[in-house]
Amino acid sequence: MNRRQILMLGLPLAVLPGALLAQGKPVAQAMAQADPYAPVEVPIREGFEVGSIVVVSQDYFLYHVIAPGRAIRYGVAVGTDELKWRGRALVGRKVEWPRWTPTPDMIKRKPEQYGKYKDGMAGGPQNPLGARALYLHTESGNDTAIRIHGTTEPNSIGRSVSNGCIRMRNEAVMDLFERVPIGTPVYVY
Repeated sequence: MNRRQILMLGLPLAVLPGALLAQGKPVAQAMAQADPYAPVEVPIREGFEVGSIVVVSQDYFLYHVIAPGRAIRYGVAVGTDELKWRGRALVGRKVEWPRWTPTPDMIKRKPEQYGKYKDGMAGGPQNPLGARALYLHTESGNDTAIRIHGTTEPNSIGRSVSNGCIRMRNEAVMDLFERVPIGTPVYVY
């Protein structure tokens, strides 16, 4: 089954692989081999709290733990080496079609690229945050300025290219957005 056939079924791409794998069908494994960053249900080591999000930056994967020893694995893009964020946070806010404003540091690093957006950009298909954003906050509720968000550059998945945020394909972040509530713990390694 190819992407076009999956889309014709009306099923979100992000949901389909895990659902088929759970039924014991090999389609999810074949899709994962054809596209290593396609969402798929996978075994993980025990010990991660169910419901949490775990990002393994060096491997370009985000895991949403759905049961003891089971997770949905999504491909991601992460920050460039000097901008790679690591730590523990909570999903403090969730936004559909989020507004984007580059940080002052982004404007300082690349004024020609980001300066024109200093007042922000409305949400929509051209917005770099894509279709959904999960805003990461500290335990005390402070915004980290790090987001798990969609992208207008799906080819960036599997690379270290962002300004620190964790990018996902839009269909993948839309699936994750529906699965996790505010307060979800996020661990980025």
